[in-house]
Amino acid sequence: MLSIGELSRETGVKIPTIRYYEQMGLISAPERSAGNQRRYSSDELSRLSFIKHARDLGLKIEDIRELLTLSAQPDMPCAEANAIAANHLEAIRTRIAQLQSLEAELARMSTCSADNIKDCYVIESLTNHALCAKNHT
Repeated sequence: MLSIGELSRETGVKIPTIRYYEQMGLISAPERSAGNQRRYSSDELSRLSFIKHARDLGLKIEDIRELLTLSAQPDMPCAEANAIAANHLEAIRTRIAQLQSLEAELARMSTCSADNIKDCYVIESLTNHALCAKNHT
Protein backbone atom coordinates (compact mmCIF):
# COMPACT_ATOMS: atom_id res chain seq x y z
CA MET A 1 0.00 0.00 0.00
CA LEU A 2 1.19 3.48 -0.87
CA SER A 3 0.64 6.80 0.84
CA ILE A 4 -0.54 9.69 -1.31
CA GLY A 5 3.00 11.13 -1.22
CA GLU A 6 4.47 7.85 -2.45
CA LEU A 7 1.80 7.60 -5.14
CA SER A 8 2.64 11.14 -6.22
CA ARG A 9 6.37 10.39 -6.42
CA GLU A 10 5.81 7.12 -8.30
CA THR A 11 3.54 8.67 -10.94
CA GLY A 12 4.68 12.28 -11.11
CA VAL A 13 1.12 13.43 -10.38
CA LYS A 14 0.81 16.20 -7.81
CA ILE A 15 -1.14 15.47 -4.64
CA PRO A 16 -3.93 18.02 -5.33
CA THR A 17 -4.39 16.45 -8.77
CA ILE A 18 -4.66 12.98 -7.22
CA ARG A 19 -7.38 14.30 -4.91
CA TYR A 20 -9.10 15.96 -7.89
CA TYR A 21 -9.10 12.66 -9.80
CA GLU A 22 -10.62 10.99 -6.72
CA GLN A 23 -13.38 13.62 -6.59
CA MET A 24 -14.06 13.09 -10.30
CA GLY A 25 -14.24 9.34 -9.81
CA LEU A 26 -11.30 8.57 -12.10
CA ILE A 27 -9.58 6.76 -9.26
CA SER A 28 -11.31 5.11 -6.34
CA ALA A 29 -11.45 6.68 -2.93
CA PRO A 30 -8.56 5.05 -1.10
CA GLU A 31 -8.65 2.93 1.99
CA ARG A 32 -7.66 4.75 5.16
CA SER A 33 -5.08 3.65 7.69
CA ALA A 34 -5.75 3.63 11.42
CA GLY A 35 -4.24 7.14 11.42
CA ASN A 36 -6.71 8.18 8.67
CA GLN A 37 -3.94 8.31 6.05
CA ARG A 38 -4.91 7.53 2.47
CA ARG A 39 -3.52 4.15 1.36
CA TYR A 40 -3.42 3.26 -2.34
CA SER A 41 -3.10 -0.16 -3.93
CA SER A 42 -0.94 -1.16 -6.89
CA ASP A 43 -4.15 -1.11 -8.97
CA GLU A 44 -4.60 2.58 -8.22
CA LEU A 45 -0.92 3.16 -9.04
CA SER A 46 -1.48 1.55 -12.46
CA ARG A 47 -4.71 3.46 -13.00
CA LEU A 48 -3.12 6.78 -12.08
CA SER A 49 -0.16 6.04 -14.35
CA PHE A 50 -2.65 5.35 -17.17
CA ILE A 51 -4.41 8.67 -16.50
CA LYS A 52 -1.11 10.58 -16.34
CA HIS A 53 0.08 9.12 -19.63
CA ALA A 54 -3.26 9.90 -21.29
CA ARG A 55 -3.13 13.49 -19.97
CA ASP A 56 0.47 13.83 -21.18
CA LEU A 57 -0.84 12.91 -24.64
CA GLY A 58 -3.44 15.65 -24.30
CA LEU A 59 -6.53 13.47 -23.99
CA LYS A 60 -9.58 15.09 -22.43
CA ILE A 61 -10.90 13.86 -19.10
CA GLU A 62 -14.09 12.60 -20.77
CA ASP A 63 -12.02 10.50 -23.19
CA ILE A 64 -9.89 9.16 -20.36
CA ARG A 65 -13.01 8.22 -18.42
CA GLU A 66 -14.31 6.33 -21.47
CA LEU A 67 -10.95 4.59 -22.01
CA LEU A 68 -10.87 3.56 -18.35
CA THR A 69 -14.38 2.13 -18.70
CA LEU A 70 -13.30 0.25 -21.82
CA SER A 71 -10.14 -1.05 -20.14
CA ALA A 72 -12.30 -2.68 -17.47
CA GLN A 73 -13.90 -4.84 -20.19
CA PRO A 74 -10.94 -6.69 -21.72
CA ASP A 75 -12.99 -8.90 -24.05
CA MET A 76 -14.66 -6.00 -25.86
CA PRO A 77 -13.49 -5.03 -29.37
CA CYS A 78 -11.13 -2.07 -29.34
CA ALA A 79 -12.99 -0.07 -32.02
CA GLU A 80 -14.16 2.53 -29.50
CA ALA A 81 -10.66 3.00 -28.10
CA ASN A 82 -9.32 3.33 -31.64
CA ALA A 83 -12.01 5.93 -32.43
CA ILE A 84 -11.09 7.98 -29.38
CA ALA A 85 -7.42 7.92 -30.36
CA ALA A 86 -8.19 8.73 -34.02
CA ASN A 87 -10.42 11.66 -33.05
CA HIS A 88 -7.73 13.02 -30.76
CA LEU A 89 -5.10 12.59 -33.49
CA GLU A 90 -7.28 14.59 -35.91
CA ALA A 91 -7.71 17.35 -33.31
CA ILE A 92 -3.93 17.44 -32.78
CA ARG A 93 -3.30 17.66 -36.53
CA THR A 94 -5.81 20.51 -36.81
CA ARG A 95 -4.10 22.33 -33.93
CA ILE A 96 -0.67 21.80 -35.51
CA ALA A 97 -1.92 23.34 -38.77
CA GLN A 98 -3.29 26.32 -36.81
CA LEU A 99 0.00 26.74 -34.97
CA GLN A 100 1.98 26.57 -38.21
CA SER A 101 -0.23 29.31 -39.64
CA LEU A 102 0.34 31.43 -36.53
CA GLU A 103 4.06 30.77 -36.74
CA ALA A 104 4.18 31.96 -40.34
CA GLU A 105 2.19 35.09 -39.55
CA LEU A 106 4.33 35.96 -36.53
CA ALA A 107 7.52 35.36 -38.53
CA ARG A 108 6.22 37.65 -41.28
CA MET A 109 5.08 40.25 -38.76
CA SER A 110 8.31 40.30 -36.75
CA THR A 111 10.53 41.43 -39.61
CA CYS A 112 9.94 45.07 -38.74
CA SER A 113 12.97 47.29 -39.15
CA ALA A 114 11.42 50.55 -37.93
CA ASP A 115 13.36 52.70 -35.50
CA ASN A 116 10.45 53.61 -33.27
CA ILE A 117 7.08 52.34 -32.17
CA LYS A 118 5.06 54.81 -34.22
CA ASP A 119 6.36 53.10 -37.38
CA CYS A 120 6.52 49.55 -35.96
CA TYR A 121 4.89 46.97 -38.21
CA VAL A 122 4.28 44.61 -35.28
CA ILE A 123 2.15 47.22 -33.52
CA GLU A 124 0.49 48.29 -36.76
CA SER A 125 -0.44 44.75 -37.81
CA LEU A 126 -1.81 43.93 -34.37
CA THR A 127 -3.94 47.05 -34.59
CA ASN A 128 -5.14 46.33 -38.13
CA HIS A 129 -6.00 42.67 -38.72
CA ALA A 130 -6.36 43.35 -42.45
CA LEU A 131 -2.56 43.55 -42.68
CA CYS A 132 -2.27 39.85 -41.80
CA ALA A 133 -1.58 37.47 -44.68
CA LYS A 134 -4.23 34.96 -43.51
CA ASN A 135 -7.21 34.85 -41.21
CA HIS A 136 -5.79 33.05 -38.18
CA THR A 137 -8.68 33.36 -35.79
